[in-house]
Amino acid sequence: MATNIVICGAAGRMGKLLVRLIHEHPDAQLVGAIEAADHPALGRDAGEEAGVGSLGVPLTSDYAAAANVDTVTLDFTLADVAMAHLRTAVEKGAAIAIGTTGLSAQQRAEAEQLALQSRVIIAPNMSVGVNVLMKVVADVAKILGDDFDPEIVEMHHRFKIDAPSGTALALGRIIAEAQGKDFEQSARLSRQGITGQRTDEEIGIMTLRGGDAVGDHTVYFVGFGERLELTHRSQSRECLARGAVRAALWLADQPNGLYSMKDVLGL
Repeated sequence: MATNIVICGAAGRMGKLLVRLIHEHPDAQLVGAIEAADHPALGRDAGEEAGVGSLGVPLTSDYAAAANVDTVTLDFTLADVAMAHLRTAVEKGAAIAIGTTGLSAQQRAEAEQLALQSRVIIAPNMSVGVNVLMKVVADVAKILGDDFDPEIVEMHHRFKIDAPSGTALALGRIIAEAQGKDFEQSARLSRQGITGQRTDEEIGIMTLRGGDAVGDHTVYFVGFGERLELTHRSQSRECLARGAVRAALWLADQPNGLYSMKDVLGL
């Protein structure tokens, strides 16, 4: 039986791509398409908006009406909106996978508590390749320790509204955990002026923005006389969307709890 999927942000670039992929997938069915209350596409057919023809699923702003225990929601909206959807999903018993980035520490803490009451994935990046990168980075960070300095550089399109990217921050936290560091104390999100020597505790994260870059992440482990560079480049949003659909199909059959893409992929 096909998994019933609701998309929040269904008229956005990611949302339209998700509509197309779900339409093509034999084990997935679109049953809800959600957008902001003032979005000009409200009332239109989500399939027509995505270029796949009529699917009989109109774009609506009423998420509560679409969410129920038999649905899985894919949320690619904004942090405040995603949190509102999470609260509604928990109330309705719906599963939800949040790919939205920019959650504050307070929002993340609330989300982790709410997740225990339903089936929830929170993933700053649902790309399969990125999540394999995260696994490799954790292993490398443990092996190299303080002999190599970890630095992260990320690039995204000029329209991205949060920085650094959720993926870059997640990579930084992975390194910190692997090396027994406090990420909040170790993270260096910018350097300017007379900064003094780099310390062993630092995990640098630098942000680049421009053009239509979908998303590049490079983790450097820089030693004396050598360095290791681990890079993932998103060639299109399709890698994120395919990972999201995979996550939704997996989440449908799980017990209540908070999950990550590591769980989805068995990493």
